[in-house]
Amino acid sequence: MSLGTVILSGMQPQGSTAALVLMGGGARTAYQVGALKAVAALLQQSGSPAAQGFPFPILVGTSAGAINATSLAGYAELGLTAFAELARFWEIVRSTDVYRLNDTSAHAWFAGGNKYLAALQLTRGALAHGAILDNSPLAATLNKAISFDGIRRALERDVLSCVAVTASSYSSGVHWTFCDVDQESAAAPWSRPGRRAEFQVLGIEHLMASSAIPIVFPAQELMVDGQREYFGDGSMRQITPLSAAMHLGAQRIMVIGVGQPNRSGLGQDAPLQQQPGLSAVAAHAMASVFHDTLQADVEQAQRVSETLKRLPPEVAAALPFRPVQVFAMQPSQSLDALAAAHAEELPTATRNSLGALMGGAGGASLASYLLFEPGFIGELMRLGQRDAYARAGEIIEFFR
Repeated sequence: MSLGTVILSGMQPQGSTAALVLMGGGARTAYQVGALKAVAALLQQSGSPAAQGFPFPILVGTSAGAINATSLAGYAELGLTAFAELARFWEIVRSTDVYRLNDTSAHAWFAGGNKYLAALQLTRGALAHGAILDNSPLAATLNKAISFDGIRRALERDVLSCVAVTASSYSSGVHWTFCDVDQESAAAPWSRPGRRAEFQVLGIEHLMASSAIPIVFPAQELMVDGQREYFGDGSMRQITPLSAAMHLGAQRIMVIGVGQPNRSGLGQDAPLQQQPGLSAVAAHAMASVFHDTLQADVEQAQRVSETLKRLPPEVAAALPFRPVQVFAMQPSQSLDALAAAHAEELPTATRNSLGALMGGAGGASLASYLLFEPGFIGELMRLGQRDAYARAGEIIEFFR
């Protein structure tokens, strides 16, 4: 988080606007759905005023977290029922609703026992299509699942003030935040080194761009500054995950990531002193793309806020800063271990074709991003619920 972001947030109108920030992570983001179901139940049980409507006027999402955020936005007029609708989507989604193989011949080679020819065929397909997998099924799924008309109504009726989706430009290297806002209350879009914002009406193309996992899914074309650029997953180059919410005026931020304390899949299958194979290196790179910036940004925001709270009132009043309350959640146990227990749920063709990548140490970690299957999804949602209930007091206090 830059000092400029903190200063700008201090200039926003004072209040208690709450933002929900949902990080990326492919199938892992089902964890967020379970956590949010528990949040809704806790608000209802506590009789919180936030339970009377939709509790987050600002929604910010990245990658699959952007899909969750826009799905919630489409149902925001329903209040807490929006969280149940999001859960219903995840309960029926399957891997075939999200992606398919670009080249099925790799599956045949792997099934025949030749993993090296399978890997070569997969590489050729990736070079031809710009990605290992074809995510066009996801576009069809999102067209059915997300109510963009609902988002417009929620913005027009002041149920929401902004829905924002992030993506990373392969063309320029800039990390973009696309904001769908109530035009009457919109502030000016921001520009920082390596980070830009633009106000646009969100569509399927923004979600496809934000969730285009590098190498796995192809780039998506978007228009920015009046020209075409090609975008990939919003988790890339996202050095300050909380900054968009602060720029949009949030005084309280709930952020739910899908990182984990230990990536057990990277080392449990092989001795630590052994040279890492392709799957281990790929899993480490993927984890770095999706998770490694959140904790640092949360810690910095909390540190700045605590410092501001300790200043004498007369000094604090004279400064262009203000504290921001941040509540952050991430899984309490290894998602790699959960994925390893459910890896067989992947469609056979996908499992065979990606066998060269998913074998050995790190394989379960890679699989976890693509495991849109009921056993794994159900486990993630239950874990999210347990983790949220374990912090029930903090959650209720956040809304108080």
